[in-house]
Amino acid sequence: MRTDLKTMIKSARVLAWLLLAALVFVTVCPIEYRPHPPGFSVTLERLGAFALIGFLFAVGYPRHRWQVGVLIVMAAGGLEASQMLDPSRHGRVADFAVKAVGAIMGVAGAFVISRLASRPAQVCA
Repeated sequence: MRTDLKTMIKSARVLAWLLLAALVFVTVCPIEYRPHPPGFSVTLERLGAFALIGFLFAVGYPRHRWQVGVLIVMAAGGLEASQMLDPSRHGRVADFAVKAVGAIMGVAGAFVISRLASRPAQVCA
């Protein structure tokens, strides 16, 4: 395996775990501590965050992409359920569905990009 590919995989792993830690924090903390970026709907935030985490984990663990997808969907469910522990938060099935779709989109995106990158270049005559 080339050195630059190894570096990309290691970087993706580190970023994925850091993003997961941040998502755990903002998901289980009281609502007043949750960041609210202007201009984005909450649904789009959830979808984008889990798509990014799915993509990063799938790039970081390329031989385990389907397991990554399953584990991230399970993590989304667990995080959504954990919100029931704080009276200021609420776990919803619809929120879980958005997070699960985002995770699957991210993993699928990493798969498609890796397949396209591994194809031999075609020369146009």
